[in-house]
Amino acid sequence: MTIDRQRQIEGYVALALFTLTIPLANWMIGNVGTVCVPDGPCLVPVAPGIKAPSGVLMIGLALVLRDIVQRRLGPFAGLGAIAIGTLISGVLAPPAIVLASTTAFLLSELADFTVYTPLQRRHFVAAVAASSVLGLVVDSLVFLWLAFGSLDFLTGQIIGKAWMVLLALPLMHLLRRRDERIGLSAA
Repeated sequence: MTIDRQRQIEGYVALALFTLTIPLANWMIGNVGTVCVPDGPCLVPVAPGIKAPSGVLMIGLALVLRDIVQRRLGPFAGLGAIAIGTLISGVLAPPAIVLASTTAFLLSELADFTVYTPLQRRHFVAAVAASSVLGLVVDSLVFLWLAFGSLDFLTGQIIGKAWMVLLALPLMHLLRRRDERIGLSAA
């Protein structure tokens, strides 16, 4: 298999996984948690004494996967993934939070894109970390404020998303090392 073909396959796999994080996040919010609030989200512990809606785990992962899409398929594919993800978020979000969900998704992914793009060629892992942290903070602030007019779950949202980013960083390091070894650079 050629290096370009390998890059494309990995990019499309990352894109497929990225698009799956959105419905999975929506499903988890209503079905997965140690506590499910009546007419509210299911919560998971993200730190001692701190809970967050369970969907935050998938949103943290989505930020990293979008970076991989861009690394493998280029910046226009990264922007396309953001557009697709925003559309999916708007279609699948419960009516009461559709504006919050789509706006938070769009702004957080664009913030991620803005930080990731200039850093990724020379500092891939740092670019993933920095862009994901900015994206998860933007997502948390915008979503909570628009959906609930409150930032009550902000700490839990940030911590829950950050766990997924932290878990992905060693894999990003391995990906970068493999890319260097076989001569597969960023798109």
